[in-house]
Parts: sequence; structure tokens; C-alpha cells
Amino acid sequence: MISATIITGFLGSGKTTLLNRLLKHPAAGNSVVVINEFGEIGIDHLTVAYPAENVRLLANGCMCCQTKGDLVDTLTELSGRRASAELPPFDRLFIETTGLADPVPIVREIVGDEQLSAVYRLDRVITVVDAVHLHSQLHRHDEARKQLAIADIVFLSKTNMVDPAELAEVNAAVRRIGPGAEVLSAAHGEIDPRRLLEAAPGTGRRRMARWLERTEQDAAVQAHSPHTHGIATFSASLAAPISKAGLATWLSMLASFKGLQLLRVKGIVSVAGEPYAVDVVQSVVHAPRRLDAWPTADVRTRLVFIVRELTREAIEKTFSAFAMGESLPGTRQFDPSAYARFRKVADQFIALEDVTAPPRPGRPSVAQ
Repeated sequence: MISATIITGFLGSGKTTLLNRLLKHPAAGNSVVVINEFGEIGIDHLTVAYPAENVRLLANGCMCCQTKGDLVDTLTELSGRRASAELPPFDRLFIETTGLADPVPIVREIVGDEQLSAVYRLDRVITVVDAVHLHSQLHRHDEARKQLAIADIVFLSKTNMVDPAELAEVNAAVRRIGPGAEVLSAAHGEIDPRRLLEAAPGTGRRRMARWLERTEQDAAVQAHSPHTHGIATFSASLAAPISKAGLATWLSMLASFKGLQLLRVKGIVSVAGEPYAVDVVQSVVHAPRRLDAWPTADVRTRLVFIVRELTREAIEKTFSAFAMGESLPGTRQFDPSAYARFRKVADQFIALEDVTAPPRPGRPSVAQ
């Protein structure tokens, strides 16, 4: 599988500067780069210090809308030329988005497209944050909040241009909207590239344990701040094991009816006593992945929600879907009593949708 890294961040945050530093490291030697620019004339790709044959430009459009088809075509073309040896073998893909991009549709294409998901594995989303202008960007632009909310790593740039008190406020804002993300900082884009390029520390279960710990800590910080821009973070835990059917039903319902309000759902679920990692980005549902062991001694289901205009109570009511049993013995039917309970709560959940909320998204994209 080709490891895909998305580098996003608002206009002028320093994405190309960071990308150039990463590409100079030996670990990035076998990489290709896809750069999206907004405007009739592309400039940024000309400043990327990398062989031209390994760089692709998607120009005159935002990758999240006009150029979605171009992205799929470009990634398909790259993997095809790799397979036919027309390109040197590469095992890493960098996608640098335009500063105006909502990165969620890009995640959706890599995770949900049947052909792409067979070749590319989404490794991480790196969000570059301009420490000088973050507060005004968060106040004015929903894209800036989205870029933070789905980040796996937040890279703070221009930290030398703000005083310690302002930097503390920037860190607090990042933790409010992007809880759980690893936060790194640099004054002039100076950072050891290995921290961003090498495999994330530990196995999948250790990564999940760190994410849960950071997110739960940052949720406590957020709870005491009024400046969250309508975004809330909370966690939930359940002791009883969940069936595969119950988990699939619940994920589908959430993504279908509340996708636009679910910025991120991540955690570990006890499926018949076995640990499964769950990751949802709006209406994009990553296929639940079985871990080799529980991350900690806590063997309960633990989920963290980053939501917008959605309450904890509304989410907790949906947990009745977890009661869905597997098929009845000798049939292909679900347990009818469990389904009736779930349907009642699902109807209530749908009815809770605020008339001022954004329209419902289409079918969720689910990685197979």
C-alpha cells in the first residue's frame, strides 16, 4: 500500500515550506506529490524542490469541489504508472491542499473510492497553523475549523512572531477544536522531519491509547471555554460488548443523518470482547479495524466525539443500536425486538435535527 499524507492548512500558513523540508529527508526519497492551487496560474508547485516527474498540479479549483474528479484520475494515473514501471517505484504520497479546502472530501476519496482504497492507505492528516492569524481565521472561516478538527498532527508555524502569552492562547484554541491531535511547533518551519515521516510511535493500539488520553484531557480544557465556535468534544464509555451488526448499524445511522455535524468520532469498541478501532470523519466511515490487543487495561468501549451543534444526550440515545444482535439462528433476520427498540430511538434521533442545521449528506462513504 502507498502511504498517503494530507497536508492542509489555511492560506499562508506555511504548507509548502513544510512540504519542502519533508521532501529533503531521505525517508521521503520514494514519494510523489500532488499539489492543488486555487487560481488560473499555479505557482506553489514551481517552488517545490522535487523532481518534476514526481509532482502533479491540480490547478484552477478547490480540491474539495471542482477538482474531485481530477484527484481520483491523478491518483489512479500515478498508481498505474507505478505498476507499469513508467515511474520510479514510490511508497509515499503527499497531497498539499489549497488553503481554502475543506479536507473532508479528500479523505472521503482516498478512503471511500473502491479503486483508490485498494492502493492508497491514508496515514495521517497534518494541519499547518499560522500562529499569528489563527484566531481571526477560526472566527471567519469554517474551513479553518474543519482543518483543525480532523488533524492527526497540528504543526504550528510562525511561533517566533507571537509572544508567549499569545502562543499559549493559540495552543488552547488548537486543543479546543482539535483535541487528541499531536501538536508540534516551529519558528521557521524548522523541525526534525522524522517526527512527521516515520511510522507513528508504537503499534496501532498504542496510537489509539495516546489519542484517547490526549482527547479526554483536552475535552476538559474545552469544557471551560466559551470560545469553541459551536464545536464540542465529549467522550462516552460502555461496559457491555457490542455485536458487529450493532456497530455497523450505529455507524451507518450516524454518518447518514448527522454526518455534517460529526467532525470526528474516534475510539475503541468492544466487539464481542475484541478491540476494534473506529474512526469517522463526517460521513466518511473507516472500516473498523481489529487491534492486536487492548491499548490499556480498560476493556470497555471508549469513544470520543468532536461535534458541531449536536448534544451528548442525542448521541447517547443512539447507543440503542448497539443492542442489535446478529442474525437469528437459521435465518437472515435481525432480532425483531432489538430492531424495534433501535427504530424508535432512530426516529427520535432524526427528529432532533435542528431546522437551522445544514441539510443531510448523502450516503456515507465506507471503506471496505
